Amino acid sequence: MITGTISEIKDPPLLIAGKNYSSRLIVGTGKYKTLDLMKEALEASGAQMVTVAVRRVDLADRSEKSFWQYLPKDMDILPNTAGCYNLTDALRYARLARELVNTDLIKLEIIADTKTLLPDTEALLEGTKILEKEGFKVLAYTNDDPIMARKLEEAGAAAVMPLAAPIGTGRGVLNPLNIQFIREIVKSVPLILDAGVGTA
Repeated sequence: MITGTISEIKDPPLLIAGKNYSSRLIVGTGKYKTLDLMKEALEASGAQMVTVAVRRVDLADRSEKSFWQYLPKDMDILPNTAGCYNLTDALRYARLARELVNTDLIKLEIIADTKTLLPDTEALLEGTKILEKEGFKVLAYTNDDPIMARKLEEAGAAAVMPLAAPIGTGRGVLNPLNIQFIREIVKSVPLILDAGVGTA
């Protein structure tokens, strides 16, 4: 049983795609042993946004036992394209997510290979440009390359989400200097550390 909540950070609100969030924590829905445990964790987190992998969840199911019933009602849903290994699939799932979740928010992930799970940044940049023109608010999951971060910002990304460490490693910020460079370069949109963080 999870008790209590994580105290909200007293920094200025996080502005994503025109909406203020008092919590700077974004939580996920993967790898919980049960849906009940997931719901408890989400509620205890104090977060206001939760990511949902479009490929891995049946978002069309709205029954009483569906995944939807375990999501806190006051949390914004951030669909993501986790598990996509090419641009075509990522675009398809982004568009499907918009129809099923009724949101223009999308966390765009395009993975380059199955071993490292590192992002395909060329496809990511192209996908960001395409989806931005279609009215999406793209939160772009990328590597810790400052130059790519700048290109994503210029392409219209609503947020740049560099990995702290490769997906699933939980090693924290492996290259703080690159993250510092990205923070100095990306000025007009939020910078959100993602993947490998291990803890909030």
